[in-house]
Amino acid sequence: MERVVEVRLPTAHGVFLAVGYLDRRNGIEQVALVHGEVAGQAALTRVHSECLTGDAFASTHCECGGQLSAALEAIVAEGSGILVYLQGHEGRGIGLLAKLRAMKLQEDGLDTVDANLALGLPVDAREYGAAAGILQDLGVRSVRLLSNNPRKREALTRHGVTVTEQVPLLMPPGTENIRYLRTKRERLDHDLPHLEGIPGLS
Repeated sequence: MERVVEVRLPTAHGVFLAVGYLDRRNGIEQVALVHGEVAGQAALTRVHSECLTGDAFASTHCECGGQLSAALEAIVAEGSGILVYLQGHEGRGIGLLAKLRAMKLQEDGLDTVDANLALGLPVDAREYGAAAGILQDLGVRSVRLLSNNPRKREALTRHGVTVTEQVPLLMPPGTENIRYLRTKRERLDHDLPHLEGIPGLS
């Protein structure tokens, strides 16, 4: 990972340092938002997969936009932390148009896993080497990972990132995403205990 630029980035959640990177392996541009001093041990960290529909358009099909905002708020409240925003992760790595096609299949009754498979695509094609490289460049030796996904923790660990704690990032479910979230829990191993016993969503 080549560090290309650093610039102060004021946001609705607080002021961050936006650190731009170029992944020399594939030419993908990446960014980390850094708040406070993060070098050393146990930095509060969110590794966020890009989601245009959720992050930019506030889609309620998923919880991505809410998680993005909540992670930035948690980092500022902590006083320091990092959000690594990973491009190339749209639709768990299958790309925007394929994700939209998969969403169409979900409207027709398939869940998010079977929709990808029906398109002949991987269930999850994301790769975390870029995130590990960014964290290493920032001097982060271990992280407290804001995530409900133990597979993400395992992937970062394989890339040499020590995860000292997995910090839940639970969003209130709604009628539009409850089936999607339950599929993530039941078929993708996400830790989502808050889905049990929700009135009107069973």
